[in-house]
Parts: sequence; C-alpha cells; structure tokens
Amino acid sequence: MIDETHDPGLQSWVTSANGHPDFPIQNLPFGLFSVEGGEPRGGVAIGDMIVDLAALQGTGLLTGAADGAAKAAASGPLNGFLGLGREARVALRRQLSALLTVASQARPQVEACLVSAARCALHLPARIGDYTDFYVGIHHAMNVGRQFRPDNPLLPNYKHVPIGYHGRASSVRPSGIPVRRPNGQTKPPEATEPSFGPSRRLDYELELGIWIGPGNPDGRPISIDEASAHIAGYCLLNDWSARDIQGWEYQPLGPFLAKNFATTVSAWIVTPEALAPFRSAQPARPEGDPQPLPYLHGGDDQANGALDIELEVLLLSEEMRARGLPAQRIGLSSTRHMYWTPAQLVTHHTCNGCDLGPGDLLGTGTISGPTADSCGSILEVTQGGKTPVRLGSGEERRFLEDGDEVILRARGVREGCAPIGFGECRAIVLPALSEATA
Repeated sequence: MIDETHDPGLQSWVTSANGHPDFPIQNLPFGLFSVEGGEPRGGVAIGDMIVDLAALQGTGLLTGAADGAAKAAASGPLNGFLGLGREARVALRRQLSALLTVASQARPQVEACLVSAARCALHLPARIGDYTDFYVGIHHAMNVGRQFRPDNPLLPNYKHVPIGYHGRASSVRPSGIPVRRPNGQTKPPEATEPSFGPSRRLDYELELGIWIGPGNPDGRPISIDEASAHIAGYCLLNDWSARDIQGWEYQPLGPFLAKNFATTVSAWIVTPEALAPFRSAQPARPEGDPQPLPYLHGGDDQANGALDIELEVLLLSEEMRARGLPAQRIGLSSTRHMYWTPAQLVTHHTCNGCDLGPGDLLGTGTISGPTADSCGSILEVTQGGKTPVRLGSGEERRFLEDGDEVILRARGVREGCAPIGFGECRAIVLPALSEATA
C-alpha cells in the first residue's frame, strides 16, 4: 500500500502544506465543507486550504476512476464516495497528489479550486445510518473495572469477544459544536431514592472512529480477510459520558441516556491509504490470554492490521481561556493499546448477519495506556473523582465543569515517514437546560 504519495520528501506548491502538523500532501483526507452559508460539498484538506472537488472535477484534469470518485464526493454527504471502495480512493488520491506536488504543471487550474479553510464551516462528512461503540481499550477496561470489582476487573467475556453496544447516530456532531450537559436520573450510594437533574460526573472518552465504506446489504458476514476492504477511513471520536447517570441506569441493559446525548467526531476522514506507513502488527497477547476464535483470527490482520497513532487529550477551562493560558494535556495514549483490531470489529459486527452500510460509524471505545498519564477518560485520571487533576490556572477537576473544552488530537509519527494528523476533535460543555426549558 506504500506508493509515491507517501514519499516523505514530497512537497506541495500549497506552501502551508509543507510541514503542516495535520494535512501535508502525504495525508489528503476527505470531508464536507461549506463557504459562507453555501451548500455543503466535498473537499480535501491540504495545509490551510481545501480542494473543492466539484470545482476540480469540472476542470477535466481528473481521469478514469479518479474522475468518478471526485464526482461521487462533489456534493452532499460522502456516502456514495465511501461506498466506492479502495480502488476509487487510491485513484483519486494518486491524481490529487500529482496535481498538488511542486512538479505539477496544472497549478493555475488547481489553484482556482482552492478555498481557505478559515472561510469554511466543516460538517459531518457522511450521513450516519448507524453508530456502534466498542470497548477495545483493555487498560481502560481494567482501570474502570478496578473501581467496581477490585479483585476481578475484567468480566469473563472481555478477552474472547469484542464488546460493543449500539449508540445514537442522531446525536453525533462534528468538532466545534458545543455539548449540553445532560439531565437524567441519578442515585448516589448514600441516597435512598433517585433524583432528576444535571449530571455531576460528566466525562470524555478518547476514541478512534472508523468510517465504513462498502457495506454488506444482504447481511453476508464479512470475513476477517475481507474486513479491511470495508473500512473507508478514520477520525477522532469523543463519546461523552455521564458517569452518574450511567451508574444508575446501565444494569441490566447497558448504556442509554448516559451516552446518547452527544458524540463528537473530527470532521476529516483520514483514509487507510494515508495511514499505510503507520500500520503495524497487532501486539502479541499476554501469556495465558486466549487466542481469538478462528473467525476473528487472520494472519494478515495480525501482521499488519493494527495502527500506531499517538492520541492526546487536552483540557481548556473557561478561566484558562480568559487568562490566555494554553490548553493543558491530561492524557497521552496510542492506538497500540487496542486489544482488538479494526478489522476484527467489522468482522464481529457482521458475523450474525447484521448489515453495515457506507457512512456507518464505529467507535473503538476509550483507548487508555498502561500508565497514569495515558488515561483516556477523566474517570481514570481522577480515580473516580477521588484524586483531582490540577490545572495550570490553579483550578482542580474531578469531572468536567461547564465552560470546559475538551480537545482530542491524533498524529501518525514514524521514522522515515512524513507525519500526519487528523485535525482536532473539540467541544465546549454548556450548562444543562433547566427542567422548565428542557
């Protein structure tokens, strides 16, 4: 999957792309943007600019499968483009790369198709038919499990089956849209009866989002060897969680109001092709752990199906913004800590005949590392609120407060490769609505 588009020495005539922390020419992620209230349309991020695919497709510079792919992505949600699969993505990526490199003779025509990202609003890149959240971060599962079951933090099924639940697609929002603190029922241990009101234990979750490309509309199970071909790209995902509401409601049927009020995703779809240099072998399971059942175990997936992406959580409080202080890192993790690969999630999701469609979204679940500074949720950072985190402003946090902004970042870095990023996934917490206005 490595080709000329990954050359770390490749430079673009779009000067802001050269050395850009997220969108150098080696990335070229896809998204949906609009300018000054116009209709959303497909684009590709390059440095501080966006390539308007509708305008580029009209130049006649694209040919063959690349032209068809650009046409599918030019207007409206990108579901049709995502459904075309890898061959179309690769064709468009290679022709885009050639047109944007410093050696391109087509600069004047392509330059006319560029829009400054600063002028644009970004939207959800696809119409999400269904959203499923998994639980692949074993360190997160252990950390949370210890708070409730110190002697047996992992339930017996965790190492045998990719655990997941169906989320709420209607409340997935792109980066930058504020999140309203949810109301719900809670019952602290010392209370005799539940009460209704705003969550007091609001949390974030550091996750990777997986965008589905070609689906299986007939419900045919997707084998582990085919699964990667059904993944169209990745994003950052914050599955906001109300831990106090969750603690009261989740037994016996699992997450509901504690999770369905908001999920924030970064706006750009980073393709599997862009991430090819950052693929790696799935880490060997510790001695004594069961091997995946045969339907979840593929040789190529185990050798190349994992990702090595750095993941970061930052917090910016209202007071920090007022004082001009920078956001503070409160967690640094990596996708290397996923117990299951993305392909295993796709395979398991469809093994019972469930159909996936282009634009469906999977969340990995919280990805924490093994150390205290690599936690992917504030529940873990503060050990359930027992040990507050101290901010540079002098404030303390046990859980999120109104006015706090959570910022997720991701970056692929490997020696001999051009680093790429995902763009930010961020949102500010707004106060809960009162019962009178709810």
